[in-house]
Amino acid sequence: MKRLFVITAGLLVVAFGVFGCSYMPWSDSGWTTLIDGTAGMGNFSTIGDANWRAQDGAIVADKGKGGYLLTNNSYKDFQIKAEFWADHTTNSGIFLRCADRTKVGAVACYEVNIYDQRPEPEYGTGAIVNVAKVSPMPKAGGKWNTYEITAKGSQLTVVLNGVQTVDVRDGTHAEGPFALQFGNGPKDAPGGAIKWRKVQIKSL
Repeated sequence: MKRLFVITAGLLVVAFGVFGCSYMPWSDSGWTTLIDGTAGMGNFSTIGDANWRAQDGAIVADKGKGGYLLTNNSYKDFQIKAEFWADHTTNSGIFLRCADRTKVGAVACYEVNIYDQRPEPEYGTGAIVNVAKVSPMPKAGGKWNTYEITAKGSQLTVVLNGVQTVDVRDGTHAEGPFALQFGNGPKDAPGGAIKWRKVQIKSL
C-alpha cells in the first residue's frame, strides 16, 4: 500500500507539472454562480430585443436586432469564469465595469470580444476592444469555449480556452455591472447564436 501511495503521488506531481499551468478544474468554492444553464435570468436585467431564454442547458439568444443581459449587481475587482458556445458569425462579448447602465458598449465599458468575423480582427475574439489587441486572433466559432477574466484595479487579464490573450493596464473604467451580449453579425446581418452554459463571478 505504501508503494502504491508513493507511485500515485508521483503521478499526480507529474500530471500537475504538465497540465497545472494551462488547466484548472472549475470549482464553486468562493464563486457566485449567475448562470448555470437552466437558471440565472433573474440575476440580470435585459436591454434590447434579443430573445434570451433557457434552452438545452444554456441561456441562449439567436434573434433580434441586439441586446444584453446586464447584471443587477455592480462589481469593482473580480474574476469571471464563463462557458459559452458561439456560431461562426456570432457577435457577442462580455462588457465589464459599465458604470452607466443605459450606455452599454465598447466606449462606456471594457468589451472582451467574441466576434470571429470582426472586420478589424486585431480587436476580434480574445481582445478588449480599443484597449488590447490580439494577433493572431483565436477562433471561438462552432464549439464550447471558456473565458477567464480578471479585473483588479487597472490590471486586466483575459484567458480564452487556457491561453492568455490579454494582459494590460488601463484605468478608464473602475466599477459597474457587467453584460453578456447578443449583437448583429458582419455588415449588420443577423448575428449567429450565443449560448451561455455557466457564468460565475468572484469578488477580489
